[in-house]
Amino acid sequence: MLKVERVSVMNLDNAIRGARNPLNSWAKSDSTYNEKGEFVLGPNDLSLAVRLAHAGSDHRKYLRQVMVCMDVTAPMYWWKEFDTYKVGTVANSTSTMHKIHAKPFERDDFSHDHMDEGALKCLDAVIAYLEGERLKFVEDKTNKQAWYNMIQVLPSSYNQMRTITLNYEVLIGIYYARKAHKLQEWHTFCDWIKTLPYAQDLILVKEESEE
Repeated sequence: MLKVERVSVMNLDNAIRGARNPLNSWAKSDSTYNEKGEFVLGPNDLSLAVRLAHAGSDHRKYLRQVMVCMDVTAPMYWWKEFDTYKVGTVANSTSTMHKIHAKPFERDDFSHDHMDEGALKCLDAVIAYLEGERLKFVEDKTNKQAWYNMIQVLPSSYNQMRTITLNYEVLIGIYYARKAHKLQEWHTFCDWIKTLPYAQDLILVKEESEE
């Protein structure tokens, strides 16, 4: 299970202006803001943006200035893979250490969409154990044994929400590295990438021969 919410795409206006700096071609810029206040690339700016995007990472530096911020909820086993992308990303997560005891454990706290009946029974047994330890800790916050039991038994299918900021260049790398991954969560994330503004032109930039 993976869910992306509260998405903001920022700074495309400044990024495309910067893309014109090398040739002092600002007078050719034809982008505008629509009635919703959204930045819309004009034909001249879009043509330049596409040419640079397809010319390689050295030429598309402006994409590092197109920022995306969103909330992603995903299981811990997916976050361990996402943490490969440390350059150009910032993330603040909900705290397992501080808040694991804050609410009762339930099945939907875990990614279980691909589990069979046997696995679900196992998960439910773990949840029951975790809830018992949680209640012990809630009753006595000095009970570090119960707290450690929760932390160390917690399955990697436990879902965590993080607020992430990254840029279009990072998304290019993620898309082409992970779009054929065996985890369904990566397919969901890559499908979301394709919904971003100008994704077809500025993120899906590699030819089949380059992959």
